[in-house]
Amino acid sequence: MTINLEPVAAADRSPDTKDVQRTMQIVHDPKISPIDKYIYLRNQQSRNPNVFYRGLVSHCEEMLPYLYTPTVGEACQRYHALPIPTYGLYLRATNSGNFLSMMRSLPQQDIQVVVVTDGERILGLGDLGAGGMGISEGKSLLYTAAAGVDPSAILPVCIDVGTANPSLLNDPSYKGLRQPRLTGAAYEAVIEEFISALKTWRPNAVLQFEDFGNHTAFQLLLKYRKRICCFNDDIQGTACITLAGLLSALRAEGTSLKDQRVLFLGAGEAGTGIGELIAIALEMKHGMTREEGRKHCYFIDSKGLVCASRTNLQSHKRAFAHDVPNCETLEEAVATLQPTVLIGVSTSRGAFTPEIMRTMAKMNTRPIIFPLSNPTSKSECTFQEAFNATDGRVLFASGSPFPSITHQGKTYTPAQANNAYVFPAIGHAAALCNAKEITDGVFLLAAEALAGMTARENLEHGMLFPRFSTIRTVSCALMAAIADDMCASGLGSVPVDFESVVGKMTGQQGKLSSLSRRAKWEAYTRAHMYDPNTTTAPRL
Repeated sequence: MTINLEPVAAADRSPDTKDVQRTMQIVHDPKISPIDKYIYLRNQQSRNPNVFYRGLVSHCEEMLPYLYTPTVGEACQRYHALPIPTYGLYLRATNSGNFLSMMRSLPQQDIQVVVVTDGERILGLGDLGAGGMGISEGKSLLYTAAAGVDPSAILPVCIDVGTANPSLLNDPSYKGLRQPRLTGAAYEAVIEEFISALKTWRPNAVLQFEDFGNHTAFQLLLKYRKRICCFNDDIQGTACITLAGLLSALRAEGTSLKDQRVLFLGAGEAGTGIGELIAIALEMKHGMTREEGRKHCYFIDSKGLVCASRTNLQSHKRAFAHDVPNCETLEEAVATLQPTVLIGVSTSRGAFTPEIMRTMAKMNTRPIIFPLSNPTSKSECTFQEAFNATDGRVLFASGSPFPSITHQGKTYTPAQANNAYVFPAIGHAAALCNAKEITDGVFLLAAEALAGMTARENLEHGMLFPRFSTIRTVSCALMAAIADDMCASGLGSVPVDFESVVGKMTGQQGKLSSLSRRAKWEAYTRAHMYDPNTTTAPRL
């Protein structure tokens, strides 16, 4: 359907409450499809940014389902046919040799955070080529909404090296390179030019890798994490939020991480990234070796249980190939391994059958079941299915949102393991203290800090994370903890304006010795969170 946009002239005046209310009426209108809401909001971002960002920050929880998951999946699939502006930077393989000059020609030069994809593995939807720009733009919005990065300081990037998706190559509306996806040395040369150009142009920018293919994602993180301040959200961000959810679930259950057996359906970058962070937590907090920690995590891929008897395993799976009997199916693995935690990263809708979840409930008083695959159509189960199969005893977190359930007069709210709880705070904190590197310890710190923010009474209602409506408060606390730790460990440096900004924010100029380091950092991060009510939004 067609939705009338605000007149362009409206962007030249200050937004009032009625402007934002009108936007929210459209967001809440059940007769308007999610993709039409996405189109409306993206056009408003361009034509009336003051209203858009004021709405985004004040109604973040309500707007994000239409600007990010689950709607962004369809938006990326149809990206080139949608009537929306593109405000990110396309770097095409055919532009090789000119990446640095293209960056230097951008209207916004004070960039703190760069979100980059090559479009190869967008959510659970596969190779969407240049349509992956939608995911970089969506993540960029989350940096502003959740952690207060100024919109003018974020750059979404899509590196277009072609696509292996024949439907896109045959689609007349597709605007990406119409060529097979580059691989091998040719692909590596394009990525190398991008990294070198970014390092020259903005040496202190934080780089977030987003939705690269499994094998590529691990390679790039390993190759570049010490050369440029970067992280991979699919590997490390997903691991961080999942570990936070698991630690919250264990608080509700009253058990310890060292007593868990975690079974993953799916052994790609997300799953093995989670497993590795669990192993790191067991090493750093429970005195195990990394190898001992990994033995608490088991993986099933398309060929069955990842185990020592299998040959030709991909490199990222080998560390989790334990000396256990092979199991061909998830049902067999659940019965054999008797896991306490079941995590889905398979993009296989319905893979967590009622029978499997009933088995989990028989073995565990409070079975922990996390179907993390996005979008909703790829989720291994719904909250209702898990609730019914476990007689309401499940401790649940999903990648996409599901509605609450009222049972016997009590309302249970499913947790959404949304990476937006952690990656914006991690990226912004690293930018504020000019971090050299984002180590695994940073993600463990963020997970533990987030897990401790949920009130115990909320845990009883299934809420493993703080309410997303409090995301800016959550992000501020996380940013302070992360930046403080980075500076204390030598990974980052205290900003030159730190004392003056903290003094102004706290009203304690000359008396800062009475404040803890953490309190100082909370004041500093709060001062650097973009506020659309006091700052004019940029035209992108």
